[in-house]
Amino acid sequence: MAQTRTTGTHPDGAGLGRSATRGHRWGLRRLPGDGGRGWRDGTWRRGWILAVMGLLVGLLMFFHDQVPNSLGNLGSLVDTFLPWFGLAVPVLLVCATLRRSATALAGLVLPLLVWGNLFGGLVMPGKSGGPHNLRVLTHNVDAANADPSLTARDVVAAGADVVALEELTEQAKPVYTKALAAKYKYHVDRGTVGLWSRYPVTEQKSVDVGLGWTRALRAQVDTPQGPVAFYVAHLASVRVDSSGFTSDQRNRTTRQLGRQISADPLQRVVLMGDLNGTANDRSLAPITSGLRSAQGAAGDGFGFSWPSGFPMARIDHILVRGVTPARSWVLPDTGSDHRPVAADLNVRP
Repeated sequence: MAQTRTTGTHPDGAGLGRSATRGHRWGLRRLPGDGGRGWRDGTWRRGWILAVMGLLVGLLMFFHDQVPNSLGNLGSLVDTFLPWFGLAVPVLLVCATLRRSATALAGLVLPLLVWGNLFGGLVMPGKSGGPHNLRVLTHNVDAANADPSLTARDVVAAGADVVALEELTEQAKPVYTKALAAKYKYHVDRGTVGLWSRYPVTEQKSVDVGLGWTRALRAQVDTPQGPVAFYVAHLASVRVDSSGFTSDQRNRTTRQLGRQISADPLQRVVLMGDLNGTANDRSLAPITSGLRSAQGAAGDGFGFSWPSGFPMARIDHILVRGVTPARSWVLPDTGSDHRPVAADLNVRP
């Protein structure tokens, strides 16, 4: 007598064939009356909440510039931490895998595509390189720095041609001046910011950004390739508190500084300093719209600089006009609450 091979239907999969067991494991069900040939895929019937969450994250990143600033500067807050929204993708991926949900996996396509479009260029290797003839560095050294001499030694060791320091105190200024004097013959400081240069500083002035005290300067440095206008700035601070993202004062200083840089008579301009905002923050547009980020053009990764213990945002910038970034990077912790950032630039004669 011919034997007929049957497949069990025990709810735990006992006695099922290999394909049937796999189908049961991933939530597959037989269609009634299909003669055992068809399956209804349960992986598409669950995980809708995860899929919707993925779509919402993707839509928020895609339309981030439409988030209004009228409510606690929420738009700027979203802009500032926008790269971190990508962390939702691996979290939702793990949840979708545990849930065994094809629907949830499909919901990750949009956030992946949007995040890749926004930030894929930053994480792609191989951007840096090419000729360079000027190294610059900027560092918020922290007014509460317990060991400014150590920070100064780290700054000197970076080998920059031009150094910008922010948040200088009257007590710490002599420490930095003495430590940098051997390498940097030319020095100018105004208020809480300063610039040290291996090349002559032929012009210098304070820059009013509307704070009532000096936190920005302009210095013309005569490099071997010709004059370059250097701006050193420390814009007003921002806070995240019960009233939201309080950045109105920072935004006013941004507009004032942006107007002066855009009107600068020199074609070659370098802005260095703590701008208390990221390049994504729409409120920095009066500055960033006319300048190019060294990190964005020639850095590997996001180049987060603050806070120094676990950097989450790049609020310390090197922005240029009329010169070409060849390399940009973040230096190790120096004892400040910020990390230094540096860049190699190509200044054409």
